Amino acid sequence: MDRLLLFLFLVILPLSPVQAQNWTDLQDRELVFRQVNVIPMDQERVLRNQTVVVQNGKITAITDAAKAKYGKNAQVVEANGKYLIPGLAEMHAHVPPVDELEPMQEVLTLFLANGVTTIRGMLGHSRHLELRQKLRNGEIPGPHFYTTGPSFNGQTVKSPEEGAARVRAQKEAGYDYLKLHPGLTLRNFNAVAETAHDVGIPFVGHVSFGVGVWRAIEAGYSSIDHLDGFIEGLVPDIQSYTEQEAGLFGMYVAEKADRAQVPKLMQALKEKNIWVVPTQALAERWLSPTSPEVLDRAPEMIYMKPDVRMSWIRSKQSLQAQAAYDPARISKYIQFRRDLIKACQQHGVGLLLGSDGPQVFNVPGFSVHHELKYLVDAGLTPYQALRTGTVNVATYLGQADRAGTVAVGQAADLVLLSGNPLQDIGQSRSVEGVLVGARWYPQDYLRAELKKLEK
Repeated sequence: MDRLLLFLFLVILPLSPVQAQNWTDLQDRELVFRQVNVIPMDQERVLRNQTVVVQNGKITAITDAAKAKYGKNAQVVEANGKYLIPGLAEMHAHVPPVDELEPMQEVLTLFLANGVTTIRGMLGHSRHLELRQKLRNGEIPGPHFYTTGPSFNGQTVKSPEEGAARVRAQKEAGYDYLKLHPGLTLRNFNAVAETAHDVGIPFVGHVSFGVGVWRAIEAGYSSIDHLDGFIEGLVPDIQSYTEQEAGLFGMYVAEKADRAQVPKLMQALKEKNIWVVPTQALAERWLSPTSPEVLDRAPEMIYMKPDVRMSWIRSKQSLQAQAAYDPARISKYIQFRRDLIKACQQHGVGLLLGSDGPQVFNVPGFSVHHELKYLVDAGLTPYQALRTGTVNVATYLGQADRAGTVAVGQAADLVLLSGNPLQDIGQSRSVEGVLVGARWYPQDYLRAELKKLEK
């Protein structure tokens, strides 16, 4: 979980500055995707054989390829048979909380190479504010970046007064969100939530065991991540369990949950407009009975240092060695989480794409595509799964009028794929190029950057 990240990030060696700048800064020049199949994401459809023209970070035209017009100096991308989708978002990302900017850029590159054009960093650090500004200024390549501040947890908030002061300080510093972690007492949480509403900064993340999901909903989280507190909130006598007995995210009490109360939970989330970032990849890869050695053989593990990978293996082995850990029981728990995700979709609760990378067997960027598959496994259609990382994110960020779809006037955050993800969600991985505003990152550049990151 997130506390493990502090160790993981400290063992990542700083990345050498990017040497090759063979991405294209278009400035006033047009970029043209010729004869491309457009998946606009305004509804489930494909606009075939289109020409899409982009200039100054905006989509200026989408027309039938035979009728397209653009300047003779335009950069043309021959995209016959390929698919153009909005850029994806990772709404539970982690950027190293360290003083050096170089390790941060390594993670940004992994996201970018996987078609992720927006991330929300969920373990904040003071230098993340500088990183955010450098990305906005175009000083370094990478996705759009939103950041939480340093963690609110049982160790950093010892009193209501300390919690309130910490909220005001992070608001003044300019963070986008407050990140809540486990360990907050109800009294201290109440002070944090009240002050956050007073100063106007949203809070997101975990639900402390002593707070519970019903109070969390009432308090008005901006997003609840990991489905944290959902299962515990459905167990009638949860007060009789300790946090350790309940297990991580309620994994050891799931069979005691009253499933008849799921609609009530969904209604409460929807009425309070609380968004949900499931991070199902965390459960399917860390908590599940799957062998850690099998997961460690995934191709993307080549981008993580051997000692990080070994720490992931040991973390999963330690979990599976717990006396309460029963593989059959945990498999049912994983399915219950899938059912909760499907219930969110069915009841109109806003879902946001997030996979908690880097985390145990979740490599940044690559884990986003795992998460999309897990959403489909939970019962969402590929179109519904893609919405969680495109349209839904734009709506959540208050940008639905200018982002999240492929349409004239929308932001030019786009991903070119070789296959149709509406037919096979696995095609979200087939990235042939990424456009972030006025910067075009072709496949050759992305592959070269990934090659540099191999450990």
